[in-house]
Amino acid sequence: MEAIDEGDIHDLERRAMSVLVEAPDFLWDGRSLPVPVEDIIDSHFGLHVREVADMSTAPGCPPLRTGQSLSGLLLAARREIWVNAEEAARWPARRRFTIGHELGHWVLHRDEQASLFCRHGGVDPQEDSAEEERERPPLARIEQEANHFAAALLMPRPIVQEQYERLSRAPDTFWEMCRAFAVSGPAMSRRLRQVIPPRGA
Repeated sequence: MEAIDEGDIHDLERRAMSVLVEAPDFLWDGRSLPVPVEDIIDSHFGLHVREVADMSTAPGCPPLRTGQSLSGLLLAARREIWVNAEEAARWPARRRFTIGHELGHWVLHRDEQASLFCRHGGVDPQEDSAEEERERPPLARIEQEANHFAAALLMPRPIVQEQYERLSRAPDTFWEMCRAFAVSGPAMSRRLRQVIPPRGA
């Protein structure tokens, strides 16, 4: 699968930041954490988030293999984001990333197809081991784009940089940041690699 390049990443960061800047002040003041992604989706975009026990009931759902599941999906014509209810209950941080990912599809891809179905493992693999993550096939380009958009939305670059500096001497910097942004460890780890230059660089 084709990887997104630096120019694409810059554009995805810009588009996620535009969403945050355009959100009315009563939804988000531009600095409080965590970013209220569901309020933005609901009040700013007019999309409805539904937690669904059986994601395969979605109109047009592709056949799923045994053991395969969907984490989330965007039904653009119905202005709905469906989230896997079991995953949402087990991993609230994953739920936030999933709805940010589906908003990414709405902002970036909704004109390309009416429904977008995101399989488990394509969205913030919180519970996967490093070995499982390495063994997963590469993500489709639109899934990479939606993941990067979600990361930039939930963990805005300037605020990540500011919080990292502020917490850099804390004994538990990494987990403090995960709590502040209400994201999973893998999501924060990836975002820090994108935002914070390596020492000596």
